[in-house]
Amino acid sequence: MRIGFHPNNLHLSLASRWPGAFADFDPEFVPYQEGRETAAKLAAGTFDIGGTGSTPPILAAASGLSVIYVAGSSPRPANGAILVNRQSGIETLADLKGRSVALVDGSFLTYFLARSLEEAGFGLPDVHRHDLLPVPSRDALRSGVIDAWVAMAPHLEQSLSSGEFRVLAHCGATIPNRSTFWTIRERGLSADIIDGFANELARIGNEIQSDPEKAAALLSENGTEVERRAWTRVVNERDWRVVPASDVILREQQAEADTLFRHGDLAIRLEIATNTIVGNS
Repeated sequence: MRIGFHPNNLHLSLASRWPGAFADFDPEFVPYQEGRETAAKLAAGTFDIGGTGSTPPILAAASGLSVIYVAGSSPRPANGAILVNRQSGIETLADLKGRSVALVDGSFLTYFLARSLEEAGFGLPDVHRHDLLPVPSRDALRSGVIDAWVAMAPHLEQSLSSGEFRVLAHCGATIPNRSTFWTIRERGLSADIIDGFANELARIGNEIQSDPEKAAALLSENGTEVERRAWTRVVNERDWRVVPASDVILREQQAEADTLFRHGDLAIRLEIATNTIVGNS
């Protein structure tokens, strides 16, 4: 099995380093840069299965790919937040109307922003979005080039520690924010393989939860002691449990698809059917 992993999916990044992970699958771990590339790489056959936030499989399905949901992480309430500069004078979500917002657009951060803006009575078309990676986003917020930044872990924790930024909204109060693990029908994974993948990922998650120091050491390999301690905090603050794809996860994905359509980020109304789950027998 070829398993794609990128730095922002910590479950699979750690699995690629974890001793004995997926040993029964004769795994080949395929690195790539970011979750938004997942659909194209699955379609090209670069790997067979990958993990992202909740948004990339929705965009993949809207593009015509036959997405199959395999598993989902537990919700990650602390994994994202909307930050502003403490000196900006922006006090509430309502103050973002007409403002510039940096984020990794097309990730779960887009959904988080949409739902947050809805709470203030407006939507995605009412802000100026800038598609920027985390470090350039942080620097742009610091210098005042943009007004807000939709940040995710571990950059979120690192940036808040400086004291320069303030949280307008946490994602945990707004969206479930799970990692999703998925494939496409064209990769031809059997129900048994899909069940086995979900079970093995759950096993690794339990081991990570039981030994956060080991996980932090693997994530900060060749890094400094400060980096290792930072990763230890990130690992300790996350719920590493993984569950097979279920109707609950599909309902969450449907709610997100409906929201993105409502805000104009999906050109079609997407129906996430129960046949997007295979296995779980």
